[in-house]
Amino acid sequence: MSKFLKGTFILLIAGLVTRVLGFIYRIVLARSIGEEGVGLYMMAYPTFILVVTITQLGLPVAISKNIAEAEARKDYAEIKKILVVSLATTILLSIIITPALILLAPMLSETLFTDKRTYYPLVAIAPALPIIAISSVLRGYFQGRQNMRPSALSQIFEQVVRITLIAVVTKTFLPYGVEYAAAAAMGASVLGELVSLIYLLTTFKLKKRFKLRKDFFQFVHKGKRTFNDLMKIALPTLGSRMIGSVSWFFEPIVVVHSLAIAGVLAVEATKQYGALTGYAMPLLMLPSFVTFSLATSLVPAISEANTQKNYKLIEYRLQQALRLTFLTGGLAVIVLYVLADPLMQLMYGSTKGAYFIRLMAPFFLFYYYQGPLQAVLQALNLARAAMINSLIGAVIKTAVIFFLASQESFGITGAALGIIVGFVLVTVLHFATVLKKITFAIYVRDYAKGFLVMGISGWLGYWLFAHTLLHESLAIRVLSSSGVMGMSYVILLYFFGLIRREELQRIPWIGKLL
Repeated sequence: MSKFLKGTFILLIAGLVTRVLGFIYRIVLARSIGEEGVGLYMMAYPTFILVVTITQLGLPVAISKNIAEAEARKDYAEIKKILVVSLATTILLSIIITPALILLAPMLSETLFTDKRTYYPLVAIAPALPIIAISSVLRGYFQGRQNMRPSALSQIFEQVVRITLIAVVTKTFLPYGVEYAAAAAMGASVLGELVSLIYLLTTFKLKKRFKLRKDFFQFVHKGKRTFNDLMKIALPTLGSRMIGSVSWFFEPIVVVHSLAIAGVLAVEATKQYGALTGYAMPLLMLPSFVTFSLATSLVPAISEANTQKNYKLIEYRLQQALRLTFLTGGLAVIVLYVLADPLMQLMYGSTKGAYFIRLMAPFFLFYYYQGPLQAVLQALNLARAAMINSLIGAVIKTAVIFFLASQESFGITGAALGIIVGFVLVTVLHFATVLKKITFAIYVRDYAKGFLVMGISGWLGYWLFAHTLLHESLAIRVLSSSGVMGMSYVILLYFFGLIRREELQRIPWIGKLL
């Protein structure tokens, strides 16, 4: 099995476990602090993502790409230089940004979010910045060497710690106010990041080929060329992520102010935004662990192939990634669309958010494609084009949210529609940019078969849920219906030739059984 497939499979398994654990975390969080508490948490979280993006400076992708190229040349001195320069850069940035976030928290909470209670979650998350700065560099190092296991396990450890702590800390602080409970949830995330970093440092120490601390500052001093090489990839990547992070940062601000124009009170706006981003969006984004895994593996794999000018391999890897994205994303879309209400009721004890799932699920195939396409653009030195595409999507998304959400007839639905317009546009632009760079065939017949399979499987699942097992518990009905959809989906894919026996035989464990 190639490094690409092995690495992707490891990340897929870890991504599934991590997303499931993360979703359990969201369920426990929602049940612990309620819709209003989740709204406070989700208002502060985009700010955290923004400052993390600035701290990382786009380096994880650049590290992965440049180390993969250095590994192909067997240039281990350059690998150490990349690691040293990256660590020095991100640590310095985190030392500057962490106190800045704490100092700016009062102004952000009172002026921009219109809810002073967001101050506490903002301050609570600040200590995570230096931890994430170091972790991201180490993950980029391991990914560049196409060793996905440390990155995958570190994410699992982080989620396990968060889930273990969340119920205890929120229950302890909830009597003092929902804002303190939301801050405690952020604090649990900080401890999760710390455990993840400890694991990464331990693994690096055991597997390293050089002594990192030896001549550290000399490598920093001599690393100007390395720094410039990293910045050629990192800055456009940072631009793309900054656009996404800034857009997400302003999203709750625009939504809250737009809803105020539509006549919605601040507390009610917080609850509505919590239902959209805290209840519906995590479930819709759950299947994206597949695309995240593919994107992470694609950067070093395509960078290596591009260095060797193996353009057939580049197209082959992209075809693999997009095909897997379509097949897995298609199953996720039909399950979420058909079972939106019972899933919400089962997980949150409420159907709030189900409407958003039915509205947005059919379009989320575009979102699932976005990660692999952006990874290919970065690996092909087209990070600047990806940044421009992201900027266009972010501007249009924000404009649509403000225009629709400020109208009483749309309200929070306008925010959901704006989010859809944003990611659909970015995905289409990414795909158009890839087509300009490499020769790429689109198999229309296979996509038509895929949509037919989705329709048949979705109808079977709906019929089973609506007409049978009516006297069984909700959990059994949901599990039975989703199981039937999954089994029929796989069988029909095999029947229509969309998956083949030889492909299944490449999958670890399953291949041996076949």
